[in-house]
Amino acid sequence: MTARMAAVSQPRARGMIFIHSAPAALCPHLEWAAGSVLGNAVNFEWNEQPAEPRSRRAELPWSGEAGVGAALASKLAAFERVRFEVTEDPSPGSDGQRFCFTPDLGAFAATVGVHGDILVGEDRIRNLLAEAALREEDLATAIESLLGTPWDEELDTFRYASEDAPMRWLHQVV
Repeated sequence: MTARMAAVSQPRARGMIFIHSAPAALCPHLEWAAGSVLGNAVNFEWNEQPAEPRSRRAELPWSGEAGVGAALASKLAAFERVRFEVTEDPSPGSDGQRFCFTPDLGAFAATVGVHGDILVGEDRIRNLLAEAALREEDLATAIESLLGTPWDEELDTFRYASEDAPMRWLHQVV
């Protein structure tokens, strides 16, 4: 297979890295980690994170092969004192992905459909029902966890902590 054929057959993906809070000392290491996955040097534009003194926040769009979002999340999760999200938009032949990490909750991963909804497979629902019954856990709480609600609740504080937080304008594409 030629290099050109390989480039054509491998779907391209894009997404975002949101570092919601990181100790200042880890910032260069996070740039190195992201760059090692993306295959080029990465320079985040770091800002103060008001929700956590002495920490920083940043975001960066990325593009690469489908599946790079998972590799980015895995690499960043090695730095256990970081709160982050990595998104990968749906691409031809591939659903989107969303990865979250907090020091208290650990890692969360979800498949995201083309309309932004979290998609939950039948096997995960069956497993949730069985585990909830065994632990006598409230089903609504188990479903919230499956959808990532605890991660959203913790990360919301860091997403909106600053009045000058970046704002993204969404434009309708016809």
